[in-house]
Amino acid sequence: MLLSDFDFDLPAERIAQSPTPDREAARLLVLDRRSGAVGHRSVADLPELLTPGDLLVINDTRVFPARLLGSRVPSGGAVECLLLTRLAGEQWDALMHPGQKLRVGACVVFERDGLRMCGEVLARRFHGRRTIRLWVEDGSSVEVAIDALGHVPLPPYIRRSDEPTDRERYQTVYAAVRGSIAAPTAGLHLTDAMLTRFRDRGIEVARVTLHVGYGTFQPVRVDHVEEHHVEPEPYHVPAATAAAVNRALDEGRRVVAVGTTTTRALETAARAGAGRLPVGG
Repeated sequence: MLLSDFDFDLPAERIAQSPTPDREAARLLVLDRRSGAVGHRSVADLPELLTPGDLLVINDTRVFPARLLGSRVPSGGAVECLLLTRLAGEQWDALMHPGQKLRVGACVVFERDGLRMCGEVLARRFHGRRTIRLWVEDGSSVEVAIDALGHVPLPPYIRRSDEPTDRERYQTVYAAVRGSIAAPTAGLHLTDAMLTRFRDRGIEVARVTLHVGYGTFQPVRVDHVEEHHVEPEPYHVPAATAAAVNRALDEGRRVVAVGTTTTRALETAARAGAGRLPVGG
């Protein structure tokens, strides 16, 4: 299958640059699989569109401010660093720009309001990938410094700078486990009140954790999509969730995954368990 098969025209003015104030107000396309009929609803209608007895599974990963803006040492040239995955200690797999000028041994600094975090490039790979070591000059926590200095890594189709409100608005209301560099976007539309409505209708809610990584938005650089390799992302299915999914399958109830990240976690776990989710896996 050719990558060009997926080309379509999407006018820039149709790409919202800011979220709606009301999460539930987002539009929802509903497809009746039996009749093929298409309906236009809103996310607020979702509890009534599901059936009592359904099991709804959500992804409780939390986005951290992984985008760092700083300068090269000693030239002062601008540097952008997107932290992808923590390796050993305070070494990180990262995307860095400008790639040509950030060779092994290059030093960078990120600072604001008296806080100064330093970095050194330890390894260089293709397409801007680097291994970088981070440290704070006063010896304090690198994680705390990242939270203070980092920016929310908004998707590339959002053509604006991040704002303070994005720190919570670009999270699901149930985000709990730190580790993603992008939000599981389908879940952004759910609210605490909606989760209560699900439970009141007899719809069970369970959680998995899949940390969204570079593989989710990595550019496809091949003509045939089958040749594209998606990087793995860490996930965890709690024993209680695995048991709930297996119970729903045994009882013929639907398992409804919120978004592709949740779907990937469930499908991968089910494949490992030959169709059932390993409890405690």
